Amino acid sequence: MDKRYQVFVSSTFTDLKDERQRVIQTLMEMDCIPAGMELFSAMDEEQMAFIRKVIDDCDYYLLIIGGRYGSMTEEGISYTEQEYDYAVSLKMKVIALLHEKPDEIPLSKSEASPELREKLEKFRQKVLTGRIVKFWNDVSDLPGLVSLGLSRTIKTYPAVGWVRANTIANTEVLTQINQLRLENQQLRETLTKTTPTQYDSITNIASLDEVFVVHGGNSTNVGNGFSNWKAELTWHQIFSSFAPSIMLALPEYSAKDALCASIISLCKPAGFSFYIDDQDFQTIGIQFRVLGLITIKPLGDDVSKAARLYWSLTPKGEQVMLEARVVRSGTQLYPLILKKGLHI
Repeated sequence: MDKRYQVFVSSTFTDLKDERQRVIQTLMEMDCIPAGMELFSAMDEEQMAFIRKVIDDCDYYLLIIGGRYGSMTEEGISYTEQEYDYAVSLKMKVIALLHEKPDEIPLSKSEASPELREKLEKFRQKVLTGRIVKFWNDVSDLPGLVSLGLSRTIKTYPAVGWVRANTIANTEVLTQINQLRLENQQLRETLTKTTPTQYDSITNIASLDEVFVVHGGNSTNVGNGFSNWKAELTWHQIFSSFAPSIMLALPEYSAKDALCASIISLCKPAGFSFYIDDQDFQTIGIQFRVLGLITIKPLGDDVSKAARLYWSLTPKGEQVMLEARVVRSGTQLYPLILKKGLHI
């Protein structure tokens, strides 16, 4: 079955227009599907959320670094570096093309600010660490480097790719496969209910009624524009608010956003651009796993290192959620939350 691979092309834009055009032309000649910032009129935080979804659908990530660091987010990191970090977090295979002699790039295509030059150098060193990169000096070098590097990567690390709908199995076969998948899922759930779990040996686990302090940060419209927050909530409050978000399996990075949104919706603090401390997020995931409320694992049978982790409810977790969220007869709304408070 013929496949076409989708490749995300990441770089600064205005200084590398010609380079991007040559790279994209090469990808199209290789029957690949290029994707990148040509899809967007301007870059901002909302666009970054959409770009992450585009990267999710890509098979490989191609990075071009020239003489500029590029526009930066509110966190002081360039959008290009943010794209790179996100692709690496997904364990996506990266083809990196770095200019071999950045000091010789014309001033019009280089960073004038010493601070940005320093950030660019640190970004280059990050990319150089732990992976093989290719170096280029002229736009004419890029087609050959892309063709050779991507072909070798595809051969060594074949990805899912895309196929035409008319080349896949007919509807009847797909229906049978889906039925088998559902039966397999039901058997797994039955096995989960009747088989002791690997966490049975863990003792003195905090109950759902005990309080946990969640930490995070957010942007504000006062002072330096940034502050920390903490929320004191019971495990039951956190789970009951968050659980509906993972009734369908949710990628771990999306689960983190959903969990933060759930906690913020309970406490309603002032500000915007909220985030949750990563260690607290991991602790919450571990706690709910040990309590048998959620699973955190790849979808299907893919357990390779490159597999993306998904959060989803267990049958027990679904039951706890339904009991907490159902509207009881004779009441207007079930009192889901007794707020413990949030401190900014």
